Amino acid sequence: MSEIHYGGDAARNDRSLIRSMWRGFLCRCPHCGEGRLFDRFLKVAPECSACGEAMHHHRADDLPAYLVIFIVGHIVVGGFMGVEMTSGLGLWQHLAIWVPLTIIGSIVLLQPVKGAVVGLQWALHMHGFGGEEDVLDDHPEL
Repeated sequence: MSEIHYGGDAARNDRSLIRSMWRGFLCRCPHCGEGRLFDRFLKVAPECSACGEAMHHHRADDLPAYLVIFIVGHIVVGGFMGVEMTSGLGLWQHLAIWVPLTIIGSIVLLQPVKGAVVGLQWALHMHGFGGEEDVLDDHPEL
């Protein structure tokens, strides 16, 4: 039984999706796992310092921020509801707990989630990671 791969070419699909995303989540190059993925907090390095893999053409855009909002929102709302049901904390006490946890959780997760998205794009040969030029189709013919 043959597997279905993104891009349709089995020869191109030598990249493990889970391994690439995990390496990206650890802020490492999705190709070799050695070089640093980021130059600054959210600025992806133009290329891997260890293996030379080009990273400049990634297009993570807003997906990492949406995923972080989704993850942190579920954790904070679930935690808030659990604490509210089991204790009698006042409004200011809840604010003192949940606002800092939301901010810290978002900052802590943003870089690893962006790295995982870059790893996903690399593993699936998206946005120039497959060797071909990324072409925008702004006005498709009818």
